[in-house]
Amino acid sequence: MDDEQSVNDAPQRSAFVPILLPALALTCWLAFQTLQLVREQRQLDAVQSGLLVQEQAAKKVRTALDEVATATAKLAGEGNANARSIVEQLRSRGITINPSGATKPP
Repeated sequence: MDDEQSVNDAPQRSAFVPILLPALALTCWLAFQTLQLVREQRQLDAVQSGLLVQEQAAKKVRTALDEVATATAKLAGEGNANARSIVEQLRSRGITINPSGATKPP
């Protein structure tokens, strides 16, 4: 009977530590993932802001090329043989010229 009593008298362990460890691990993992995502977002923002200058330069070049193509198409429409040849070469390569000269946003 003393054996039974000693088993029953053994202190009960709390479930606090077994529950705390996975909860703490999950919290640390979520904090790490959040930190990584914030860092990646900052890097993407830095790259995007670095490309703004190049994007503006590309828009200027596209506008200039559209103006040249429109002027060439106008000359071809007026009968200029060289301009007609250029327009036909562009058309054979799949490049169409918008006669209104308006540029389409990419």
